[in-house]
Amino acid sequence: MISFRILLFSALSVLIMSSCSKKLTPFTTKLYAQNQWSEDELKSIQFYLSDDIIIRRQLKDASSEIVEGEIKMIDGRQVEEIIIPKGTPGILEFVRDEKYHFGISFEEGKYLMFGPNPKRGGEYVLLASGWKNRVGKIRYDDKNYYTGSGDGYAKLMVNLKKINERDYDSRKVKGRTID
Repeated sequence: MISFRILLFSALSVLIMSSCSKKLTPFTTKLYAQNQWSEDELKSIQFYLSDDIIIRRQLKDASSEIVEGEIKMIDGRQVEEIIIPKGTPGILEFVRDEKYHFGISFEEGKYLMFGPNPKRGGEYVLLASGWKNRVGKIRYDDKNYYTGSGDGYAKLMVNLKKINERDYDSRKVKGRTID
């Protein structure tokens, strides 16, 4: 009987905790078109990353360059690695290319490009200047980096509940009477 109560209490606790967490939805061309957000309105939306993005660039052999990312040795080469974890919040810096490519910033002064992928239902995914064997070449902080394998599946997510709450500005009118 005691184990049943513990199980019931645990189940209720999980249910309550999960109902409090934010429910993120992929940002898509359909969502964008339905709401017809302006660039300024898009800048007030909090975006989140669906999956980890790991970008790397090889440093010169005798480089004394100071870098912000983590420096690793891979196959005897010095490599700068930057990890942007799943769930990292980001903001829109600018819109480019007929309003469909977004520069999303996850840290001050730096951004990644996202755009719709028709093969994935118009979800806004990480963009690269080219893809080869699921590895993309991108610009970040005015330097060339390469994504990890499969990082092209990382997409922008939004909290629709919070967006919808912000869209409403209502008040109740009391009416007027004759004196």
